[in-house]
Amino acid sequence: MAKYIFVTGGVVSGLGKGITAASLGRLLKQRGLKVAAQKMDPYINVDPGTMSPYQHGEVYVTDDGAETDLDLGHYERFIDEDLNKFSNITTGKVYASVIAKERKGDYMGRTVQTIPHITDEIKKFIYNVGSHTDADVVITEIGGTVGDIEGRPFLEAARQVAIEQGRENTLFLHVTLVPYLKASGEHKSKPTQHSVKELQGMGISPDVLVLRVDEPIEDPAIFDKIAAFCNVKRDCVIENLTLPVLYEAPLALEDQGLSGIVCRELGLETPEPDLAEWRSMVEKIEQASQPVEIGLVGKYMQLHDAYLSVAEALKTAGYMQGAKVNIHWIDSEGVTEANAQSVLSGLDGILVPGGFGSRGIEGMIAACRYARENNLPYFGICLGMQIMVIEYARHMLGWESANSGEFDPDGSCKVIDFMPDQNAEKDLGGTLRLGAYPCVIRPGTTMMRCYKAPEIYERHRHRYEVNNDFRQAIADAGVTFCGLSPDGRLVEASELSDRPFFLGVQYHPEFKSRPTKAHPLFYGFVEASLAQSKGEK
Repeated sequence: MAKYIFVTGGVVSGLGKGITAASLGRLLKQRGLKVAAQKMDPYINVDPGTMSPYQHGEVYVTDDGAETDLDLGHYERFIDEDLNKFSNITTGKVYASVIAKERKGDYMGRTVQTIPHITDEIKKFIYNVGSHTDADVVITEIGGTVGDIEGRPFLEAARQVAIEQGRENTLFLHVTLVPYLKASGEHKSKPTQHSVKELQGMGISPDVLVLRVDEPIEDPAIFDKIAAFCNVKRDCVIENLTLPVLYEAPLALEDQGLSGIVCRELGLETPEPDLAEWRSMVEKIEQASQPVEIGLVGKYMQLHDAYLSVAEALKTAGYMQGAKVNIHWIDSEGVTEANAQSVLSGLDGILVPGGFGSRGIEGMIAACRYARENNLPYFGICLGMQIMVIEYARHMLGWESANSGEFDPDGSCKVIDFMPDQNAEKDLGGTLRLGAYPCVIRPGTTMMRCYKAPEIYERHRHRYEVNNDFRQAIADAGVTFCGLSPDGRLVEASELSDRPFFLGVQYHPEFKSRPTKAHPLFYGFVEASLAQSKGEK
């Protein structure tokens, strides 16, 4: 029988509920438990797939093609378990399902209400994520802050789960803020007390409190006071201090006994967690010293979370090689053919990530051309691969009008266009090529050198592909299409094989990078960039 842990947040948003949930998941996994993680998002969008990255950061994609919240990236990186379509639910997804059932007559003419119909639908998702993974423990993070009107049905569903499964099989962990007032030189517990009171008013009493602080709580009386006023055991009040390295969080929480407390409260008998591999990884991060300068040229630079998985994959590939990756966040709208030298000089490698829409495209093309003409390592991801093909067609084949059907629908030289059988009339939501697909790798290529495997599976999120009408001509001019779909119809990867690393892939390899194991393409890219920084060829 699975145990259920609900992670909620109070006082303010952005306290790190996702990192706390992910850290706890890792700790429980290292105790030998099978862990599943899930995020509930109160927004009414069906999924974040059509949301601007400025609104919600990156869209994370699972193997089965679900477009999800970026916190699932934290879960997968920390816990190292592949998640699924049940791992992220939204108000929009829940209501869409309930309304569809009502239209089909599934409710037999009854009045459809928040309780029980909406909460029953939420509970179905909670139970499904565990049953589909045969999990011992299901960790469910409830987005937003306690008191938000949008989150009430999710909290009510969690309360009902506790009744149905029994309190001995359910645990509520509440992450809350304890601010430090510099003027008086003290921490204040009142916001936490009010937050817990709000949660209790909804029928939920937290079992564990995680206190988010920027300054260490040195006065033990603060812990005593919070425990007494919030009706929580004294050792269940845990400090969560801001740390310089994100991946230190599980170690810091375990130093205070978090996983042992959780197991005790849930009646789980497990061995102590084996954190040797995780500690070794953190040590590598702290010891990495060789600087390597990577230019990330994209269109959503105002919010770095739009490229969260890319940034983490770069950093991981760096410290695995003793290198400290310094990411230069370069807005592609500010790059032109005329200023590329001044903007991009001093970089050891250039990465162009994914994205949608025509804004900033010419700057990406200019950055790709600069990398090619100056023998810099280049890594194109999704849109970045398409940029590579467009740039090569324009400047090496002389096709000045080469473009993508996304940016020039009526153009005569659409080297990038809709995928075969894709319909331009479809709605934007849910029509992308999503999830894990196979890719056959051509021998003797950079791709093969990195992967060391003839076939791999990677996660996709895109609508456009290399146009097969132009494929042979581009290949004849020097581009190696080094990765194809098994039937040979779709280009999955392109490279200039005469360079140490000049590669573009149609998929998103960043989603399969883990802090304890760098993705082979990111490793290869950083390796080539590191050689560039040292003046090696």
